[in-house]
Amino acid sequence: MGFFSKLFTKENKESLEQGLAKTKESFFGKLSKAIAGKSTVDSEVLDKLEEILITGDVGVGTTIHIIKRIEERVKKDKYLTTSELNTILKEEVVGLLQENSKNINSTHFAESFSHKPHVIMVVGVNGVGKTTTIGKMAYQFKQAGKSVVLGAADTFRAAAVDQLIIWSERVGVPIVHQGMGADPASVAFDALSSAKAKDADVVIIDTAGRLHNKVNLMNELTKIKNVMKKVLPDAPHEVLLVLDGSTGQNAIEQCKQFTAATDVNALAVTKLDGTAKGGVVIGISDQFKIPVKYIGVGEKITDLQVFDAAEFVDSLFSK
Repeated sequence: MGFFSKLFTKENKESLEQGLAKTKESFFGKLSKAIAGKSTVDSEVLDKLEEILITGDVGVGTTIHIIKRIEERVKKDKYLTTSELNTILKEEVVGLLQENSKNINSTHFAESFSHKPHVIMVVGVNGVGKTTTIGKMAYQFKQAGKSVVLGAADTFRAAAVDQLIIWSERVGVPIVHQGMGADPASVAFDALSSAKAKDADVVIIDTAGRLHNKVNLMNELTKIKNVMKKVLPDAPHEVLLVLDGSTGQNAIEQCKQFTAATDVNALAVTKLDGTAKGGVVIGISDQFKIPVKYIGVGEKITDLQVFDAAEFVDSLFSK
C-alpha cells in the first residue's frame, strides 16, 4: 500500500471524494441521527450502526463482522465516545479490506509484472461496464509506459466487439478481433500470440457476459483459459470480475455466480459515482475474500482507480 499511497494524487483524491459523495451523504446523515444526544457508544448506538451498514449495502455478514470488531474495542477501552466512533469504524474497515488484499498482484499501473505479457481475462455480465473498464485499464497502463494488446473475445454481441475497437482507437493500442460469432477461444489464442510476438507488457481479454446458463459459462471460460495455456502455460495471470456497484446486493449475487464458474482472483467495482451503495465494495471484499483491485468513480477516462483501502475508507467515512 505504501508505494501506491505516494502515487495517490490530489486529483485521484478529489475524483474519489466526488465519486463516493452520494454514499457518504447517505451514511453520514443516518449516522448523525443515530448518535444525536449520545455521548458514549452503547448497545443502542451499535444497533443503529448495524442497521445503517446493512441498509448501506455492506451486507449482513460483513456488518456483523464489523460490529463485533467495534464491540471488542469498546470492551477493551472500557469507555468510547461517539466522537471516537468514526475513527474506530474507519480503522476496523480498513483492516478488514487490507486483510483481503494481501495477495493482490499489483498496487498501481506502473508496477512491473512477473510475467510478460501479463494476461488479464475480464469477466462479468453485460451492462456492468466491462468493456469501458477494459478501455480505461488500457489507457492507464499505456500512460504508465506499458505496451498493451486487447482481445475482443466477447463475440456474442457485435456491439461488444465494436465498442472495444472504438476504445482501442481512442487509447491507441492494438486489438485482435474476428467479429461477431467467432470462437472466443480462437480470439484469445490470437491475441496472446500477437502480444507475445510484439513483446507486449499486458494483454486484456474481454469475454462474453452471459449468466443464463452457468454450465455453459463455465465451459466457455474454461475453454478460453485452456487455449491461452497453449501460448503461455501460466496464463491467465489474472481473472478480473467486473461488478456494477450501483446494483448493490445484485452485485454480490453476480459474484457468487462467477466465482462458481471460474477462478476469479481480482474484482473491479464500477459506477460508484451514480449511487449511494458504495458500501457494497466492503461487503463483496469481505464475503468472497477476493481483493478489490479497481473502482470506477466517474465517466472520465482517468476515473478508473487502483483501489486503495485506506484512501477509500477515508473518503467514505470522513466528516
